[in-house]
Amino acid sequence: MLRCCYYLLGIICLLGIGLSGTAEGRLRGEGEGATALVQDSGYLVVRNIVIIGNKKTRTSIILREISTVPGDTIYLKDLAETLEERRKQLLNTSLFLNVTANVKNWESHSADLVFEVWERWYTFAFPIFKLADRNFNQWWVEKGHKFNRLNLGVKGMQENLTGRNDGLDATLQFGYTQKISLAYNLPYIDKGFRHGLGILFSYSRNREVNNATINDKQQFFKKDDEYLRQAYVIGLRYSYRKAINARHQVFLNYNYEKVADSVAILSPDYLGKGRTSVRFIDLTYRFTYIKADSWIYPLKGISILGEAGKRGIGPLSDIDDVRFRLNFTKYWQVHRKTFLSLGMRGQVKLSDDQPYINRQALGYGDDYLRGLEYYVVDGTSFAILKSTLRQELVSFKIKLPIVPKKFNTVPVRILAKTFGDAGYAYTKFPGNGFLNNRFLYTGGIGLDIVSFYDTCLRIEYSVNQLGQKGLFLHTSVDM
Repeated sequence: MLRCCYYLLGIICLLGIGLSGTAEGRLRGEGEGATALVQDSGYLVVRNIVIIGNKKTRTSIILREISTVPGDTIYLKDLAETLEERRKQLLNTSLFLNVTANVKNWESHSADLVFEVWERWYTFAFPIFKLADRNFNQWWVEKGHKFNRLNLGVKGMQENLTGRNDGLDATLQFGYTQKISLAYNLPYIDKGFRHGLGILFSYSRNREVNNATINDKQQFFKKDDEYLRQAYVIGLRYSYRKAINARHQVFLNYNYEKVADSVAILSPDYLGKGRTSVRFIDLTYRFTYIKADSWIYPLKGISILGEAGKRGIGPLSDIDDVRFRLNFTKYWQVHRKTFLSLGMRGQVKLSDDQPYINRQALGYGDDYLRGLEYYVVDGTSFAILKSTLRQELVSFKIKLPIVPKKFNTVPVRILAKTFGDAGYAYTKFPGNGFLNNRFLYTGGIGLDIVSFYDTCLRIEYSVNQLGQKGLFLHTSVDM
C-alpha cells in the first residue's frame, strides 16, 4: 500500500456569485459626518448589532453566525474588511439571497452595526429526474441514454423549518432505484448554540446490481421481475460547533443490505464469502474547517475535511474496516478576477481484504479525475491531486418575469478555467484492471456557470493519459 505514497511526492503541473454592495461603498453612503469621524478616530466600539429583514429566521441564529458582539472594538482601518467578512459569513449559511452590512448611529467612538437580510425561499417540492449512472457522460454514451436508467419521483425539502436553520427532507423515488427516505437535522439544541442532532432513515431496492468491475468498467446484473438488492440505513448524527469556521460531527449508522441468491452465486465476492446479506454498524468522526469567501463556490480561502471511521462494531461486523480520509484545498486570488486552487483528497482503509461493495476508490462520488469519468478504479486506498486556474469572464443578473420581486433577480457568473489532475489507487487484488496501482494524470479546459441556490454547471473538455478526449458535463463544484 505504501507504494502509492511515492507517486505523490511531485506536484501537478498547472495545465492551464458575487452580490452587490461592498462594505466600502456602504461606509461612503453614511454621509460627511460619518466620513469625518472615520478620518479623525482610530477605532469603533460596537454598541449594538441590529438585524432587519428576517421574517422566518430567528435573530439569535443570525447573531450566532456573526463573530462580532456588542462591546467589541474594531480599528477603523479594518472596518470595511470586517463588515464584508461578516456579510459573507451570513451568506454562507445558505439562508439568505443577499445581505448588506452598514454602520449607523455614530456617537463619538461607538456605533451600531446593522445587517439587513433577504431570506431565501425555504419550501421546495420538486420532481426527481436523476441519472442512475455515475455521471452524465456514462449515461449518455455508454448506456445509450436509456430512460429506464433514470430515477423519477418527488423530493420535498423544508429548510429553516422552525427558523433555527433546521431542515426536513423527504424522498419518494421510483424508476431505476426505488427509494424512500426521511431526514431531519437540527443544528442547535442548546442555548449556547454549539450542539446539534440529526436523524435519518432510508430504504432502497434495485432490479439491477453493479456486481463486478472488468477492465475498469462497471458490470451490471439484472433480472426484470426480481428485486436483486435491498438496503436499509438508520442513523443518528451529533454535531459540535464552537467557532464559526470549524465543526465536529459524529455519525452512527446501522446498515443492512441483502441480495438475491443469484447475485451471491454469480459474484460471491459482492458481499464477501458468498453471503446474501450483511449487517454492520458504521461509526464516523468528521472534522470540517472552511474559511473562504464562499462555502458553496469558493475562490479565496481554505477548506479542510478530515474523517476517521470504523465499520463493524460488536456482533454487527459483517463488514469490518478502519478508514482515514483527508480532503484539503487552498484557494488564492492571483490577479484581478483570476483565481488558483490546489487540492488533495485521499483515503486509507484497513484492512486491504474487503468485499466488492467496500472497494470503491476512484470514479465514485466526488473522488475522480476529470477526464476519467468513463472509468472506475477499485481499491481500498487512494490519493488525488487537483489544480485549477480560473478567470472570470462575465458577471450579470437576469430579471425573471412574473416571479415575485424578492426572487426575480438571478445572478450569473461565468468563469473559464484550465485544470490538471493526478491520482493513484491501491488494491491488493487488481484482477484485470489496468488503472489500479498506477500513477494517473489528466488535464483540460472548461467553463463554470454559477448562480445562487447552490447551482453550478461545469462544461469541461478533458484528455487523459490514455490519449482519450471528451466533453464532460457536471452539476457540482469540482474542488
